[in-house]
Amino acid sequence: MFTGIIKKTAKVKSRPDAASGRLEIFNPNLKGVKAGDSIAVNGICSTVVNVGRSLCFQYMPETIARSTAGFFKEGETVNLEESLRVSDKLDGHIVMGHVDTVGTIVDIKPEGNSKVLTISPREPKKFMKLIAEKGSVALDGVSLTVVSVGKSNFTVKLIPYTLENTVFKEKLPGSLVNIEFDILAKYISRLCK
Repeated sequence: MFTGIIKKTAKVKSRPDAASGRLEIFNPNLKGVKAGDSIAVNGICSTVVNVGRSLCFQYMPETIARSTAGFFKEGETVNLEESLRVSDKLDGHIVMGHVDTVGTIVDIKPEGNSKVLTISPREPKKFMKLIAEKGSVALDGVSLTVVSVGKSNFTVKLIPYTLENTVFKEKLPGSLVNIEFDILAKYISRLCK
């Protein structure tokens, strides 16, 4: 479990290949990380399989199909968050690291010192019911508040700190993001069926 508060970023050393699903990122010197630990990589709950000069993870085909993991490029920056400990503060919201779908950034507009991002998820008919104005959503693992909701997209606003300290400083219109909808919204939607 995670909170969506990004503490570190790192660069991709080698992208997941189709056969092994193995991803390598340059080790950002996370203290005490060992094989078997869970780290969210751009919001994807990822098990560490090897620690050295790089951190290695392995993804199954389901993860590659449902997230942006298959699109990672060498040298690309990724968000990292270590798993939540019982004694940690819950600063963001409850993030499971289970990516629901990929979204496209369709627009980025400046607004004062912030930026407004408009996101369109794959299969909006299926997923837009899980978005609520002033509710929570995780984009590439970052806990964000939904500002507005349309028929096929939604908006979030990013403050300068988030823009500077996450992958969002490199995102452009057309960029893909991992979307994890709020766990409570998913359970309520399921119960209402």
